Amino acid sequence: MRKSNFFKSTFIIAIFAIFALVLAACSDSGSENEEADDQGNESAETEGSSEDATVEITDAHGTVEVPVNPENVVALDNRTFETLSDWGVELAAAPRDLIPEDIPYASDESIENIGNHREPNLELIAAADPDLVIVGQRFGGFYEDIKELVPDAAVIDLNFDVSEEADTPGENLENGFKDITISLGQIFDKNEEAEQLIADFEQSIEDAKSAYNGTDTIMSVIVSGGDINFAAPHSGRVWGPLYDIFDWTPALEIDQASADHQGDDVSVEAIAETDPDWLFVMDRDAAVSSEEEASPAQDVIDNAPALQNTKAVSEGQIVYAPADTYTNESIQTFTKLFEDLAETLAE
Repeated sequence: MRKSNFFKSTFIIAIFAIFALVLAACSDSGSENEEADDQGNESAETEGSSEDATVEITDAHGTVEVPVNPENVVALDNRTFETLSDWGVELAAAPRDLIPEDIPYASDESIENIGNHREPNLELIAAADPDLVIVGQRFGGFYEDIKELVPDAAVIDLNFDVSEEADTPGENLENGFKDITISLGQIFDKNEEAEQLIADFEQSIEDAKSAYNGTDTIMSVIVSGGDINFAAPHSGRVWGPLYDIFDWTPALEIDQASADHQGDDVSVEAIAETDPDWLFVMDRDAAVSSEEEASPAQDVIDNAPALQNTKAVSEGQIVYAPADTYTNESIQTFTKLFEDLAETLAE
């Protein structure tokens, strides 16, 4: 009798144990499913918020709300082309006539070609139905026209003169490049890449500052159409603001200097009379001329008799800006220019 009761008790205990295990398994499964559901919901919410995310960008006209990673982008500012291309941003339309050949956008037939800033086909911007239009520099004067054409798009004007804190053209240029790069990084979710571009830019400035001895005289010129024209300190195209950044000693200063894209009309003889220690040259034709007979800036300098006895030419103390500088005034271009200055001045 006792044996029978023993087996009966053992059987009941086993049943309860199995039942407890089943309950535990169901409970764990339910928790896992709930956790998976929660994770799925969080993922969906995150994905949805990413798609609808916007960022506030301060441009030359105020604050603009811009979608993050916009689908249809029109870029008109030649300071942005290399950065956008390096980041893999697809463009719906752009002034391909102004884009240097070594940037893939120039030959991309899928991008509507707006032409150049002198006779642009702005209707192509409207036809592209953009989410974002990036205006700046050569196209700055068309800002209001573009806003009227695409009232539903975010239109930002990235001209440098947005900085009220800048006291000199050099500060304006330096701050402007940083602001543009930060803004593009926020818009296209490339913040780390933007930070790296700025870090390289700042390092190149420091290196070029350290390489200059503080006393050598600098003459900056623009070669255009075979002519050598003066790029004035502070105001001259490309070179002017750099006198502020690097505190260069100018070999020549003139009254009523301009920012003309071909430089100021100062005779080669007047330039030679200053006998500069260094000659800094931008070749405009290299960036814009399609004529085979256009003379490279180096040939023009080498064949200018008046310059041959200057210290800069006779001792080979000449720095040429990157060939596409005139149409590719990106942060990468200026970083390369500053690196070249640092390397050459330090020799």
